[in-house]
Amino acid sequence: MDLEACLPPALRADSPTISKIAAGLSGAGVYRVATADAAYVLKVSSGDEPLADWQRKAHVQALAAAAGVAPRVVHSDEARRAIVSELVVDRGFAPYYGNPASHAAALAQLGQTLRRVHDLPVPADATARDLRPLITMMRDGLAAAGLLPGFARDASQRVLDEAAPAAERPAVLSHNDVNPTNVVFDGERVVLLDWDMAGINDADYDLAAIAVFLRMDEPTCLALLSAHDGAPVTALRPRFAYDRRLVAVACGVIFLHLAHAAGKRAAGAEDTFDATLSLGELYPQMRAGAIDLATGDGRWKMGLALIKESTRL
Repeated sequence: MDLEACLPPALRADSPTISKIAAGLSGAGVYRVATADAAYVLKVSSGDEPLADWQRKAHVQALAAAAGVAPRVVHSDEARRAIVSELVVDRGFAPYYGNPASHAAALAQLGQTLRRVHDLPVPADATARDLRPLITMMRDGLAAAGLLPGFARDASQRVLDEAAPAAERPAVLSHNDVNPTNVVFDGERVVLLDWDMAGINDADYDLAAIAVFLRMDEPTCLALLSAHDGAPVTALRPRFAYDRRLVAVACGVIFLHLAHAAGKRAAGAEDTFDATLSLGELYPQMRAGAIDLATGDGRWKMGLALIKESTRL
């Protein structure tokens, strides 16, 4: 594909440099577009994606951008399934959140940002997301390939056997993929990237997802929920607690699946519950460069760590 043709005429006239950033799970390509004066992000969806699906995602992204919870959309090209948005320079949400001096402000801003997401109008064509079939499919595929340690099998079955608590509030438009790589802080605002998974869900799902990845303890979870709700929350809601377990297992099996795709062929005798790194042990190794999520081994360790995390929630 001629990537430059996906850009608006004014941007093409600036002789941009286009370089690949990443490839999404959906097959979309993500590129950095740089000119002498500015930088942008170009996302081109897979050519075989149904037009209606692309239109739905583009609509949600436009809604989020207009509300200031996603990067500003600069250009949209339906024929090429392409969207150009501003490049938000990430000053790092993790250090903002991890610094004791700014922790409370970061937590409050995160909760308020997610509330703004959940206050967006729900598009008529928005669909609900159910992770149970995905967990079942990937778990069974991993088991058939000899890539499902016993504790991972038991943890995933525990979540599948658990009935979801009844919703306490109307469903909302949910981002559905609030993990640290999709949370960007530019020094003033928090915005969310990658809206491909957005759909109808309980508001607690997004809150539970980021709580898992940031390893929030109960007081921190309560502060996040309070910031989101705009009122004190004194006890964890059953749906929030359930969604934490669901997210941890779902993301865990996805990472194991990605490890298999990257060349992992069998679980080892060392892949036991006790020998598996916790998220708290894994993150420092990631920061030190000892674990790389771009590799099959790194994805394997992350997947097992997330599944192990589900057992403590």
